[in-house]
Amino acid sequence: MKKSFYYILIIISVCAFDKSYSQKVLTLDDAVTIALNQNTNLVKSTNSIATFQAGVKSAYGNLLPNLNIGGGFGWQKTSDNGGRAQIDYFGNPQILGPSENDSRSWSISAGGGVTLFNGLSNIAQINKSKSDLESAKLSLEKLKQDVVLQTVNLYAQIISYKKLLGFQESDLKYNEGLIDQIKQKYNLKSVALSDVYSQEAQTANSKVSYLRAKNNFEKAKINLLTYLSIDLSKNYEFDSVLTSTNTEDLVKNNLNYLYNYALENRQDYLSIKYQQTSTQSQLTIARSGLFPILSANYGFSTSATKPSDLMSRRVYSLGLSLNIPVFSNWNTENSIQAAEVQVQNNNEDVKALELNIKSQIASANLDLQTAQQQLDASEIALTASKESWKIKKETYALGGATYLDLQQSYNIYLQAEYNRINNEYSYMVAQYALLNAISRY
Repeated sequence: MKKSFYYILIIISVCAFDKSYSQKVLTLDDAVTIALNQNTNLVKSTNSIATFQAGVKSAYGNLLPNLNIGGGFGWQKTSDNGGRAQIDYFGNPQILGPSENDSRSWSISAGGGVTLFNGLSNIAQINKSKSDLESAKLSLEKLKQDVVLQTVNLYAQIISYKKLLGFQESDLKYNEGLIDQIKQKYNLKSVALSDVYSQEAQTANSKVSYLRAKNNFEKAKINLLTYLSIDLSKNYEFDSVLTSTNTEDLVKNNLNYLYNYALENRQDYLSIKYQQTSTQSQLTIARSGLFPILSANYGFSTSATKPSDLMSRRVYSLGLSLNIPVFSNWNTENSIQAAEVQVQNNNEDVKALELNIKSQIASANLDLQTAQQQLDASEIALTASKESWKIKKETYALGGATYLDLQQSYNIYLQAEYNRINNEYSYMVAQYALLNAISRY
């Protein structure tokens, strides 16, 4: 009975250990979701949106009257020993006796002001704040798309290296099995000793390639997990099923269609258009320095020697003030000039971005077409080289082909397999690159 208890305890411990160290499957959708929630740059940009929202609220607040409430308390004590000449209120010296005066004062005040006209600067500030907010939101959306693209690239690289690692493992097993066959043939005097040495070298190279592929796979996992801000000590398994997206309809369209689609949907382009509006509003703000400023002020105050008498004496005030700028030491001219330069530079940024978008689309479209052709060609080459290697392997087993013929056909198949895996990765990356270039997901 006691032994049974220990067996059960061991089984429970093993199950708990296996559960704690089991690998979690991380799909592409999971990786994208994590990146959109944990990527450092994306989180910081999301946090900064609150600043722009506060700026809009503050701009509206400039249209409203402000109000300040204050209160005060004062205490004063005057003590005079007397016997010395003092100057009275009329300027005459006189001898006063000893005296002591103790006084307290209480006060409450409320007041503020409102700008009635300042050359439409307040209205322009509202428009500028709104444009800055929309620009920031669109920039954030573009950053999200770039984060998705980078996540896809890193994830696809893992899958590519995983396939290469699996192929290298099969290659190593094949070479290890082949060397045993060649040694048996050598013992039967059916092959030369050079074939044994050549295959031993080939097996050693295959092992090196396997270790290199394993190293690349592990590094690719580290790169993705670091980008996702995930703890590297956790174990993750990656879904090898990475489906490509449909881009055939995009490739069939002409470049002008893709250009127009991108200019209507690219968040960074729409963002910079809002920046244009913002710079125009900034120019309006700068020019408002040429106009008079009309403002109103209002106030209420009361004071007394005792708190209970505060409202016995009340003072109300209301006034208007007009400030006409005559000479501002050329500061207004400097502000206008700086705003005009900003408008001009922003217009140049828009033109440069348009050219850059067209360049990105043209390159991405060309890369996708080339990747498609390379993938199709590599599929054909892989099928042909694999069949050729099978034939050479059967012929070599029957003694109808040399070891050099066998290795030559196998190396061709090996290279074809490498090309297919790499071209598959390049094709998938090219698809998402084109979608990112026109802002379509």
